[in-house]
Order: sequence, then structure tokens, then C-alpha cells
Amino acid sequence: MFQQDFTKPDGRKLTLYGLQPLEVTSEIPSPSNEPVDARPVMRWHPLRGEWVMYAAHRLGRTFLPPPEYNPLAPTSDPEHPTELPRGNYDLAVFDNRFPSLKLTAPEPEGDLSRAGVGACEVVVFSQSAAGRLSDLSDEQVSLLLSVWADRTTRLTASGVIKSVLCFENRGVEVGVTLHHPHGQIYAYDHIPPVQARMLEMTAKHQAETGRPWLTDFVQAEREAALRVLRDDGEALSVVPPFARYTYETWILPARPVSLLSELTDSERLAFARVFKDALLRLDALFGVRMPYLMTVHQAPVNTESSGFPLHIELYPYLRAAGRMKYLAGTEQGAGEFANDKFPEVAAQELRAVQNLEAKL
Repeated sequence: MFQQDFTKPDGRKLTLYGLQPLEVTSEIPSPSNEPVDARPVMRWHPLRGEWVMYAAHRLGRTFLPPPEYNPLAPTSDPEHPTELPRGNYDLAVFDNRFPSLKLTAPEPEGDLSRAGVGACEVVVFSQSAAGRLSDLSDEQVSLLLSVWADRTTRLTASGVIKSVLCFENRGVEVGVTLHHPHGQIYAYDHIPPVQARMLEMTAKHQAETGRPWLTDFVQAEREAALRVLRDDGEALSVVPPFARYTYETWILPARPVSLLSELTDSERLAFARVFKDALLRLDALFGVRMPYLMTVHQAPVNTESSGFPLHIELYPYLRAAGRMKYLAGTEQGAGEFANDKFPEVAAQELRAVQNLEAKL
């Protein structure tokens, strides 16, 4: 992996990554040279026991681009500069211009809030505005995994970060307005509720059995042979037997590791192949570019977290396929999910998909 760091005119950081040596053929741009005065804050929800982020500074945006403007596509238009330079590279990561968390967030006034300490980064999967994450080559998806690992390591080095979440939201149905293939990274100065609960439950499993949860889960799914979508030996994809969403898909390493940086080169490439295959299956199942939420679950950092299972979770949004499924009262109000399809049936349908590479 090749990488190079830059500083944007507005002071934000940019890192370019590539499978080959990098070449930058233009100035490092920014939509505006004026730094954004980001002051994110957090407030504690006493009944749910969790922090709520507030990024009120986003309302102060003054940059109004034309409708066809794509801030993630390299351009030579001096009147509408974008986030990325021209040149030869595969992926780019830069600080979010309007972050919900910031490492240097100032303390707010009042007793109800605290500084929203953390980091928000944008990860651009390709210089091309067309296509999907799944249109990348196996090697480019493997590079993305390495980039996520590198960002996690860098953010951890700050000493204040406790958890790093890499994710992608795709499709207007889930609120996406910018369709250039990209994702985001949120780094928190605390362990969020979902990761805290995972850490608690997997630690309990290891204490009771003496084995990592991931070891037992992979063995059980392989033996059942009902929900596995693809098994490449060092990585596999499954519709978990406890899936909350219809066609929910997990991508897991076969060996119990907790961070992307712990994967070997061959494990990372197998993980990339299985990950890409899972994305293609969701699109090919209904013949549409399936909107989804994708989250990469890694162990909390700068704290004891052995046994936490590295994995990726994919949640398709079925409205695009004519299946009207929303988070309803029981999911939103009680956190109790209702799924209208058994995981074994969903897995069978996904395994049966043909022509994964069809253009959509």
C-alpha cells in the first residue's frame, strides 16, 4: 500500500492511498479556503444511557454549489474546487468539513453538554463518480480494508479514541444525497452502546467456554450449512441465524481477530473477495442497486477488548425492491426487531443468485 499525507488550504488533513506509487498532478484543493469553526457537542440521554451528538454548526453552511457539482470528483474548474486533487491514486481520506465530532472540540457553556470529542473522516472509494463499491477489483477492496485499518491505527494513536466505526450509507432511501462511491469513519472518545454490548456478551462467552465467540460461531455455521453464502476458507459470509433485518448479511474472518490490522495479507484478500461477493448478491437478487447500511465492527481501542469479533454487517433497505419494510414501533420504540423471513430462506435466495456481475 502506498500513501501520502497532505494539508488542505482550509487546514484539514488529506491522505491519498494507492496500489501503485502515487502521482498528484494538481494543487491540493478545498471547496473553501476558510476554516470551518466546528463546535460539536454531546448531551447525555439519562434513560437510554447514551450520548447524543449535536453538530449545529452545519446549519451555518454558506457554500451553495450548483446541482451538478460533485465535491468528491477531481476537477480543474477553479470556480468550483472540490475535495480531491487530480492524479493517479485509488482511494482518498480527508477530514469531514462539517464534523459531528472533533479531536479539538472546545468545551461548551452550560451543564447539559460536553465537547463532542472524536473525529469524522470521509473515505472516497474511487475517483470515478459512477459505479459501486462492489465494482472495485478484489485488490482495490483489499486496499480499502487496509485503509480502514490504517485510519483506525492513526486515530487510536491520539490516545483519546475508544472506538472507531467505518461505514457506508448507500441510496436516497437511506438519506444519501451524494452518490459518488464513498463512506465515512466516526471515531468516539467513548465506547458506543452497540459495541459495549458486543464486548460484554463476547467476553461472557469466552469466560464461560474458554473460546472466542467467533470461533464457535464460524464452526456452527459451517456445520449447519444452511446460512453460509460463500466460504473462501479464510473468510465467509452468512445470513446470521439471529438476523434482525431481511437479507441481513455478515462478513467474517474464519480466524478470530478483533481488528482489521490483525488480518494477514491472504486473510485480507479473502475477506475482500467475500465482502464484494456479498454486495453483488444484494444487488443481483432484485436487479437493482440495493440501498443499504454497511458497518465495520472492530474491537474498542485503548482498552481491554480481547475476544471481540471483527466483522462487517450489511443491512439492505427493501423499499427499492418493492418490499416496504421500515423500522416500525417495536424496533424504534423498544429495540425489539421483527423479521418477516427466516434467515435460512433468505440465505437460500442469496446463494441462488446468478450473474453477479450484471450491470445495474
